[in-house]
Amino acid sequence: MDNLEVVVFDLETTGFFPDKGDKIISIGAIKMTGSKINENQTFYTLVKIDTPIPKMISDLTNINDEQLQTAPEAPQALNDFFYFIGNSVLVAHHAKHELAFMKKITADSLGTKFEHRIIDTSFLIKLSNPICHPIPLEQLCHECGIEVKDRHNALADARMAAQVWAFFLEGAQNLGYQNLREVYDYLSRLR
Repeated sequence: MDNLEVVVFDLETTGFFPDKGDKIISIGAIKMTGSKINENQTFYTLVKIDTPIPKMISDLTNINDEQLQTAPEAPQALNDFFYFIGNSVLVAHHAKHELAFMKKITADSLGTKFEHRIIDTSFLIKLSNPICHPIPLEQLCHECGIEVKDRHNALADARMAAQVWAFFLEGAQNLGYQNLREVYDYLSRLR
């Protein structure tokens, strides 16, 4: 696991339902090798959308309509993101949200399928708490002693999720796991 290369990423969106018209407004990502966060290897972009941002979302993310007017169009933002991540495995907190939006925007903007593997942070959390339920990122950060800073900024949230991933990756290593296959094998026996 020391050499495991992943990209931890986060999306800010206008809501929770990509199939009902909600859109990605920003993408943030950071590369990791094992539990080491590569602070000099980050990605951040706003994504232009054609509808006004709901006020609640603008207040939450500090992203406004004016900023998005000059942001890259979705195809350019996606191509830049895909170039950054290459063939890396992706990690996200509450990955179902990110996966649903990435599938929708990739199909709509590029006319292709989103095929990157995404691992949820809960994958490693289940080693110490097999019946864990979804925990908000800020609560998980507090439980792990990680500072919560600039919440609901895609890059800041990706950094915090990377710290969570590092915390539980080190925990997995301390339990004797050498690679993700061993974790998969163990967790599959719990079902």
